Amino acid sequence: MKKTMSVFLLALTVLGLSACSQKAPEVPAAAVKEEGFQPALDTSSGCHINVAGGYNNFEALEAEFDRFNEYYPDVELTFTKVDDYNNMIGTILNGNAAPDIYVNYSWMYGREQYKASIDHAENLADPALGLDLDCIRSNIILNTGDGTLPMVPVFSNTYGMLVNNSLFEKEGLDVPTTYGEMVEVCSSFREKGYANPMMGFSKEELTSLFTLTSYPFFCETVAQNAEAVKKLNALDPSAGEYMRPTLEKIVQFLGDGCVDLEACNEIENNYDAVILRFFEGDVPMMICSGDAVSGTKKRESRSEAFIANPFTYTFVPVPMSDEGPCFLDMPNLQFSVNRDSSNLDMANEFMRFLITTRELNEMAQNKGLVAPTKDLSFDRLYAAFGDVPESRIVSPELFGLTDDAVIQLRRAVFSVATGEMSIDEAIAGYGSF
Repeated sequence: MKKTMSVFLLALTVLGLSACSQKAPEVPAAAVKEEGFQPALDTSSGCHINVAGGYNNFEALEAEFDRFNEYYPDVELTFTKVDDYNNMIGTILNGNAAPDIYVNYSWMYGREQYKASIDHAENLADPALGLDLDCIRSNIILNTGDGTLPMVPVFSNTYGMLVNNSLFEKEGLDVPTTYGEMVEVCSSFREKGYANPMMGFSKEELTSLFTLTSYPFFCETVAQNAEAVKKLNALDPSAGEYMRPTLEKIVQFLGDGCVDLEACNEIENNYDAVILRFFEGDVPMMICSGDAVSGTKKRESRSEAFIANPFTYTFVPVPMSDEGPCFLDMPNLQFSVNRDSSNLDMANEFMRFLITTRELNEMAQNKGLVAPTKDLSFDRLYAAFGDVPESRIVSPELFGLTDDAVIQLRRAVFSVATGEMSIDEAIAGYGSF
C-alpha cells in the first residue's frame, strides 16, 4: 500500500511540474509596454516641458508628446513657436521663461552671435544621460573637437530631385545614376515630347538649382583635402581655385541642355511653387531640397492636376558625376536641452525616449523629412539615398566645411550660371562675395 501511494504521489508531482513549465497565460496586448524604452523616473511624476523652435506648427513632435504621455501621463509637453528664432533664441534662453528643450543648428556653433544657444546647452554625449546616439548616422553629429555634444539631430537634410516614377515607367526609361545617363535621359524625354525633362528654382542663389546640384559635387572634390578646407574656411582668396571643377561642371550641365532656364525662371520659389509645378505631371525630374520634399504630401490635395492624374514619385540624388550618385548628408533640425531647466531630469527623459530609431523614424515620416537614423530603407520616398555606397556619402559636419565657405560657393556658382561672371572672375572673387 505504501509503495502504491508513493508511485501515485510521484505521478502527481510530475504532472504538477509539467503544468508549471507550460506557457503562462498571455497578457492582453494593451497591457504590454513596447519593448525598447523603459521609464527611468517615477511615472506618476508631473511637470511642464516646453520645446521652443521656429516652426509655425510641429505636428510630428506633438505626436511624440502623445506617445511619451503613454509612459508619463501627468507630464505636459508643449511646443512654442518663436518669431525671428535665430536672433531671439539667445535672449529667450537668458530670460525667465527659458524653454527646457530648444532647436539648435550646427552653423551656430563657434559664432559669437549665437554663443547663448551653445552655452545653455547640456552635454548630450554624457553617458549618464543614456541617449542612444549610436542610432544616428555619425557623420551628421556635430564634431566639436572636445567630445562634448550641445545638440543632437532629430531630422537630416539633403539635396536631390523629385522623380515622377510613373513617367519613367510609361516611357520605358530608367532613373539615371550617372551624369552621362542623366544627359541621355533628358534627351530621350525631349524626343518623346517633354519640353522640360528637368526643372528647378533658379531665381535666387540661396536655394537655386545651381546650388542644389553643385554643392554635393563641390563637397566631393574637397572632402579629402584638409588643406583646401582650411583655406576655404579662412576665406583665403587663393582657395577660389578649389571651386574650378565645380564651376566647370555647372557650365557643362547647362550646356548639355539638361534644363531650360527660361522655364525654370517662371517658378516663384523653391518650396510651394516647385512642388505644385512638379505635380502638374509633365516634369520627369524636379531639382529641390529635402525641405521642399517634406511639403509634398500636404500639397497633393492642393493640386488639381495631381488629383485628376495621381502618380508615384520618389526623391533621389542628382548624379552630377559619372562615378555615381553622391549623398550630401547634413543635419537639419537639432535639439538641445537647457542645462538650467527646472525640470532637467524629465527633459532628459523625453530626449532619451525620442533619440531612438523607432521614434526618430516615426517623427521623420510624419514630418516628411529625412530621418537621421542609420537605416533609410523604411521610407520609400528617400530609400534611394540609403542605397548610396558609403564611399559616396559626404558630410560637411565630418570634414569641417563652414557656412561662410558655402556662401562663397553659392554666390560664385550663381554668378557663373546666370552669366554674370566668367569662371575665372568668380574664382578671383572668392572671399569677397
